[in-house]
Amino acid sequence: MAGRNGRTVRDLRRANRTAVLQRLYFDGPLSRFELGPATGLSSGSVSNVVADLVADGLVEEAGSVDSDGGRPRTLLRVAPASGHMIGVDVGETRVRVELFDLTLTELARAERPLAQQRYDVDVIVGHIRDGIAEVLAAAGLPPERLLGAGIGVPGIVEHTADRGAVVHGQTIGWDAVPLEALLRAGSPLPDTVPYLIDNGAKTLGQAEMWFGAGRGARNAVVVLFGSGVGASLVTPEAEQGRAVEWGHLTVRVRGRRCRCGALGCLEAYAGAESLLARWREEGGRVPEGTDEETALTALLAAAYPSGGEAADPVALAVLEETAEYLGAGLSDLINLFQPERILIGGWAGLQLGTRFLPAVRRHAVSYALRHPARKVTVDLGRLGPDAVTVGAAILPLADFFARGGRRPEPAPEYPVPAWRTALEERAPH
Repeated sequence: MAGRNGRTVRDLRRANRTAVLQRLYFDGPLSRFELGPATGLSSGSVSNVVADLVADGLVEEAGSVDSDGGRPRTLLRVAPASGHMIGVDVGETRVRVELFDLTLTELARAERPLAQQRYDVDVIVGHIRDGIAEVLAAAGLPPERLLGAGIGVPGIVEHTADRGAVVHGQTIGWDAVPLEALLRAGSPLPDTVPYLIDNGAKTLGQAEMWFGAGRGARNAVVVLFGSGVGASLVTPEAEQGRAVEWGHLTVRVRGRRCRCGALGCLEAYAGAESLLARWREEGGRVPEGTDEETALTALLAAAYPSGGEAADPVALAVLEETAEYLGAGLSDLINLFQPERILIGGWAGLQLGTRFLPAVRRHAVSYALRHPARKVTVDLGRLGPDAVTVGAAILPLADFFARGGRRPEPAPEYPVPAWRTALEERAPH
């Protein structure tokens, strides 16, 4: 039966289970007494919900604490082994697959390096499938125990009714790739285990907001600085984050050619790929075939040598120019969205680290309007190179919470588009 606001008793029960699960997850262990004010539920509702969650194996006892003059209160927590998630990072140098328990403790991982073929769709799909099978085998976990597999990818992710998640990755040559449908065909996972796909910068942002340097902030921007650059915007209206194609803002009219094909994009100046290209153009020596992470290490060693050697002025100049472009790009985010915090993550951002950050901050403040610039802090993310993978695993975890701790329904079958069927029917036999 639905109430005046359209919510049914089932909706109410699901919302109550969600409230208790999330509070125990983020702030537990907690007693039943503490859960009441923490969730806004009555003591009777808390008792009923906790009993259901314990019966489902999702919540377990975690010791006790003394109460004021009464019996000790039993503490409750989310049971770590009651669910498992997979997180996948389709990155610029590798595909990383990790298996987590419900508390996001890593249980197994697999990595597949990306070389010449890099973003060939069949190669990526194969790496994801093989990596999922590998981590499940390593942990001895049956695939039906999974809550889902979350995947962070470059580009714009469109969720469609007929093809599932479709990826528009202009910089990697993906034009409307139906990644979810491709993964589901021949999947090592049963239909009851969903693939949840989103932009990698968004999954990075979700991880930092849940567990990293973004905790407690209402308005934040999390920047993914790798071969290219992207960002995720978190506001009260978009608590799960919203990916923004920040790397393709025009920062120089008729400037350098970006890998998206346009001229003068921020990514053509501030991404690691362009940074290294500019260093080579100025005479920087990087052996052919060197991967970007190794090349960036060489650039940093040239700019900041150890042992009293003189710094390479060309390497320093390229880094300073990159810091200025990145800071100018951050000033656009400051002026447009007025965030409390800007966090820089991604393998290149973390590798450049604290040596690079002061110059980025200085330029961001100098290009931004004074009032919002005074209110923002610019720092590095705290979760390290696995942040995208952790954030990807949060996708099925958040979906699980939204369902009140219920497992998802079987995944839909995506039919062949009508236009394709019509063409096949008209084709000569």
